[in-house]
Amino acid sequence: MNSTFPHLTGDLARAGRALAQISHFVVARQAGLDPDRFRSFERGATHLTEDELEAARQALEYYGVEFLPEDVDEGIGYGVRRKFNQRTAKRIANWENEGGPAYEDDI
Repeated sequence: MNSTFPHLTGDLARAGRALAQISHFVVARQAGLDPDRFRSFERGATHLTEDELEAARQALEYYGVEFLPEDVDEGIGYGVRRKFNQRTAKRIANWENEGGPAYEDDI
């Protein structure tokens, strides 16, 4: 198998966001990027630096996006998928909601 790790492109970023069901604001905030600049990158109107690309990739991975390498021998292109299957994602969501909503504490 001759695979190459995908370079983060605007279409991969958009696809990853769709899978994670998060907005470009969320990714940009996590990555420390300007939201308008990140959205422009997704549309192909601007380029990000290598450091910004790595920060965006890490932000998407933080929200459960897994990047798939291209397999040249098999003729399979690069892509994205969920890091967790549907069952695991549902369990994580339940864990996060245990105990009810968090409130401000004056202590």
